[in-house]
Amino acid sequence: MSLDPKQIRNVVLLGHSHSGKTTIIESMLYEAKAISRRGTIDGANTVSDFSDIEQERKGSLFSKLMHVSWKDSKINIIDTPGSDDFVGEILSSMKVADLGIMLLNAAHGVEVGTELIWEYKEKFQLPGMFIINQCDHEKADFDTTLEQAIARFGTKLIPFQYPLNQGKNFNAIIDALRMVMYEFGPDGGKPIKKEIPASELSRAKEMHNRIVEAAAENDDTLMEHFFETGTLEESELADGLRKGIAKQQIFPVFCCSALKNMGTGRIMGFINDVCPSPADRPSAKTLQGELAIDPNGPTTLFIYKTFTEPKVGKVSYFKVYSGKIKSGDELINSANRSHERINQLFVTNGKIRESVNELCAGDIGAVVKLKDSHTNNTLCTKGHEVDIEPIPFPEPRIRAAIHAENKNDLEKLIKAIHDIQEEDPTLILEQSMRLKQNIIHGQGQMHLDILKYRIEKLNGLVMDYIKPKIPYLETITKSSDTSYRHKKQSGGSGQFAEVHMRVEPYFDGMSDPAGLNVRNKEIENLDWGGKFAFYWCIVGGSIDTKFATAIKKGIMHKMIEGPLTGSYCTNIRVSVFDGKMHPVDSNDMAFQIAGTMAFKESFQHAAAQIMEPVYDLEILCLDDVMGDIMSDLQTRRAIIMGMDSDGHYQKIKARVPLSEMHNYSSTLRSLTQGKAKFSMRMNEYSPVSPDIQQKLLHEYQEQNKENEIGH
Repeated sequence: MSLDPKQIRNVVLLGHSHSGKTTIIESMLYEAKAISRRGTIDGANTVSDFSDIEQERKGSLFSKLMHVSWKDSKINIIDTPGSDDFVGEILSSMKVADLGIMLLNAAHGVEVGTELIWEYKEKFQLPGMFIINQCDHEKADFDTTLEQAIARFGTKLIPFQYPLNQGKNFNAIIDALRMVMYEFGPDGGKPIKKEIPASELSRAKEMHNRIVEAAAENDDTLMEHFFETGTLEESELADGLRKGIAKQQIFPVFCCSALKNMGTGRIMGFINDVCPSPADRPSAKTLQGELAIDPNGPTTLFIYKTFTEPKVGKVSYFKVYSGKIKSGDELINSANRSHERINQLFVTNGKIRESVNELCAGDIGAVVKLKDSHTNNTLCTKGHEVDIEPIPFPEPRIRAAIHAENKNDLEKLIKAIHDIQEEDPTLILEQSMRLKQNIIHGQGQMHLDILKYRIEKLNGLVMDYIKPKIPYLETITKSSDTSYRHKKQSGGSGQFAEVHMRVEPYFDGMSDPAGLNVRNKEIENLDWGGKFAFYWCIVGGSIDTKFATAIKKGIMHKMIEGPLTGSYCTNIRVSVFDGKMHPVDSNDMAFQIAGTMAFKESFQHAAAQIMEPVYDLEILCLDDVMGDIMSDLQTRRAIIMGMDSDGHYQKIKARVPLSEMHNYSSTLRSLTQGKAKFSMRMNEYSPVSPDIQQKLLHEYQEQNKENEIGH
């Protein structure tokens, strides 16, 4: 029997690494009697962190779906990694959640990882609540953590609880919503309800009144009643809070010790009683419009995550947005029109899958071995195809070239990476003909380290990362005229072609070349950026027009492997204005060679310039590490574009050449003890300085010498 959407709660656990997400889930599962004992990180036996690598590293690397029954509801709980290196797992989980639970460490306050996750949550317009965890820590400071959170995330954060005696002796929570004190035994679990001590009554009443006012503000009828009576009934209060949370006007703050299982049950009760269901959320955005959560509508589900399990194969995790999904249903993939049969439906607790016959709108589940459906795909009833808006994954921040220890394994290595890309769309493999390297793009060094671990562990392949080449561009800064004669005689017919050309820097709107009669223009947008203009300016028959294509082909050959460093050439105009041909010995090949050589020679005399990719860099950090970061940026030829305050964090904006950013992720982590984050985005190509150009020319010459020796 399937549930009504109002009986479902979809929550995602969010927070900086070591805030306690996995531990609190263990307590939640235990409180709901989904497990008989609580696992621990150190014991490598938690429901959530079930993979070998997570147990080895003692931290979450992938999102996991769990569920519990609580009263008459089903609560789906998604655990997420705390590191921004695995932002893809975080974003995909937010996509299908209806409530984001932000965990804060009471001993550490608001950390940079939490800042970034909050920014993502805001983009998704996801309702939220906060839990200040680890109130049992000897350095726990609930009030300071709360102050930091309000300062950073706004006054809509409203405390519903606070610890009576935080620290090693923590065992009691003042609950201002219910106006009661919960006292726990040494093993946590179900508390004893007691009256609030007289010394705490004033603070608790003040908090309670703030909660009631916030609830009333979200409903005109409730507000009227509140003005008349000065309070709200329990059901009215719950309704007002639900609306306020759903509209992101209220962010409740709770406290607990996940490790000791103190406060978890109360949080579960609040999620069940007050937090929004899928039915309380706005309609999902589609590429065609909107789609409301409707159990009676045509079946529509969205795949938010793909994961390959050993001996099982591909597991696709999805949310049902409309209708009901049953085992045996056949749906259409709206992206590629393929048909998918749902052979077996599952609900999951980590790696444990339980077969179910049906899931309704608003619910989350899993299916195995879909043929041609992937993350960000929508499956629909035939004739009712829509496309749920895809998850917006961020740009990569780090790149490395892949090196296979055994060259014969390269093909297997590439396939293994493609398989992992299926699970993780934030990994991008670039098989660059331009650079003659296979380059992997990711979110950080840890992200790439985990990829390497999985490749070697699961596939038995040995790989390494090497420094990637830089995609330089070559251009010219002045005009140059040149001629080249290609002549080859080896008995019988030979090869003959002579080409006269002018090369110039090209820009849109430039006038025709002085002193030349332009007969034909071809202007191309180059795949690598910029333009190439080819002008045919021959008057008379010195070169037959039929050879124009061959000359252009020869020029393009050299533009793909530029004269300076073998990089692509860009923004150049070539005007062919004279030449000679032979009635017998002239052919396409001869003119192609002449075109190549004439272009190469002209290029060398046209003040050639190497251009390098320059990226916009944004760093979020604490004030006390700014100096170290700035000093390091200076060594990387960075130009500081500005600095802003962002809460109690500093934001540094800089422009820096890509060539200077190798291993930056590791450097920044080292400089800041992991308490800073960065993002990068391509901005422009900029000329390199004369000294760097000379260095690049020298390196290219030396490389060519080595290649010649090797051959």
